[in-house]
Amino acid sequence: MAVKNSWDILDAYRNEFIKGKWPTIPEQFHLSAHLYPEQTAFTQFSPEEIRITYREARTYVVKIASWLVSNGLKKGDRVVITGKNSPWWALAFLAGMEAGGVIVPLDVQMEEKTANRFIDFVDSKFLFADGNKLEVLGGKATGIKYKVSLSRESGTFITELPAGKGASFDEATENDLAAILFTSGTTGLEKGVMLTHKNFMTDVYLACHPDFLQIEQSDVWYALLPIHHGYCMTTVFLEGIKHAGEIVFSQATAVDRIMKDLEFGGVTIFIAIPLLYNKILKGMMKNVRAKGLFFHLLVGLLMRISGLFKFVFRVNIGKKLFGKILLKKANIYNLKYLISGGSTLAPETVRRYQQLGLDFIQGYGITETSPISTLNPAHAFKLKAVGKVFPLIEMTILNPDASGVGEVAIKGPICCRGYWKNDEATAELFNEDGWLLTGDLGYLDMDNYLFLTGRSKNLIVTGGGKNIFPEEVEDHFQLYHQIEQIMVRGYSDDGIEAIIFPSREHYESLGTYDSETIRKDIVRAVKTVNRELSAYKRIDRIRIVEEALPMTSTRKIKRPVVNKLLPVTTEDTIAI
Repeated sequence: MAVKNSWDILDAYRNEFIKGKWPTIPEQFHLSAHLYPEQTAFTQFSPEEIRITYREARTYVVKIASWLVSNGLKKGDRVVITGKNSPWWALAFLAGMEAGGVIVPLDVQMEEKTANRFIDFVDSKFLFADGNKLEVLGGKATGIKYKVSLSRESGTFITELPAGKGASFDEATENDLAAILFTSGTTGLEKGVMLTHKNFMTDVYLACHPDFLQIEQSDVWYALLPIHHGYCMTTVFLEGIKHAGEIVFSQATAVDRIMKDLEFGGVTIFIAIPLLYNKILKGMMKNVRAKGLFFHLLVGLLMRISGLFKFVFRVNIGKKLFGKILLKKANIYNLKYLISGGSTLAPETVRRYQQLGLDFIQGYGITETSPISTLNPAHAFKLKAVGKVFPLIEMTILNPDASGVGEVAIKGPICCRGYWKNDEATAELFNEDGWLLTGDLGYLDMDNYLFLTGRSKNLIVTGGGKNIFPEEVEDHFQLYHQIEQIMVRGYSDDGIEAIIFPSREHYESLGTYDSETIRKDIVRAVKTVNRELSAYKRIDRIRIVEEALPMTSTRKIKRPVVNKLLPVTTEDTIAI
């Protein structure tokens, strides 16, 4: 029997709640609030505990939106938001859209000068920000007229705004601009990606198609990653609202605090980046080793048996085997799905989580595609793939080489309009046939699963004409405890260099942070990985750095910045 499409449910609510083919974000929010008014919508445990129901959230949103309109906001005007993940951030986002505005979410960690440049660039009169940002952002030069605080300690707090008198909203339609998300895009410096309500909401409905995920209204979502970023915004915030689920907001960075949130919040859907998943797995395996060699070998054997049952018989015995001894202690036993994105997770990490009995989902996308375009179904998971292409989405591989690897290109309702006030960059984003060029290299198999090999701009071509994808080499180090960060690059026709930042936590746990000990240990790790690689991919020199490499909000290394900071020289390099 054919699987019902996730968007078929919309037919029951057309005209009353949904005016177009796809709902706008405000329409979806009002529908969820209508269906489940007393369901908790937004929760936060620290620094103070907050719980807001959908009914309460709707009241706040309408009140804040009326204030915006009464103070001059018109349909299409930009509303800037910058703050930590919180229920108040969520209310500002929804209220701005309720009033017909276009949301411009900025990274709360963005430098003051850069943030003000963006605020001026989008020509906004309204700024919602954490209290410590109100004084330094949105000065007279930027055009900001109204500032609202997302924290109680300073400024006019968002829920204390007076309702606008007689304010009526010029509602957005599905094809109207919903948000401008700043990203490095597929080429070069920051660009403002223009995404419509249709872009966001089609992505939300495609992601929860029954062929991919089995989501229920009772599921609890964990907003851990920066919510200004498209990844968390769509896959947690908007997806949670679509299902009228509870969204637990976290500002945590420490793993122990995250684990407590998962327990207290009853979280069932956990979305994070490879760095965190590797850290959690390393922690569990460290505890296993601490219990002695016999226990370590026994767990390893049981994990292989569990993986065999799951792969061959499609039976999950992992939770029964490891529930008490590992999963419950780490507070991840109740997780229904673990979803990874932001960058590729090493297949070995995915395999180990699956052996432990957890359904691990990997996806792929870029901000310009709202952002998700593929997901790996739990019931038909391909270990090395980053997912199966969504329905309603076209994906092709441009200029494939002899092995089928080429640039990934996409068409469909999730594709953005282009870049804000940047016609040149918009023209570069699409080819003459209308395909959105992702800048990622990969191939599709016969079942329409995507396999990534790397970024086109990071590709290393050797003097002998061999292609090396740095990400493939870097992935081999994801489970090495002694390495916190690694960036691979070419330095000559056939030279491969690795910039490595050691894990201070790992070495301090061993009672040492001696430079010579670290150097020998890192060299051994690199030599071990080299034996797994083809000869032309092997690292032949390393550079150990004393400070962490600059990273994006989704914890990707900023390669151009690192290359500028650390020019390719022989200085401080260690031959392998």
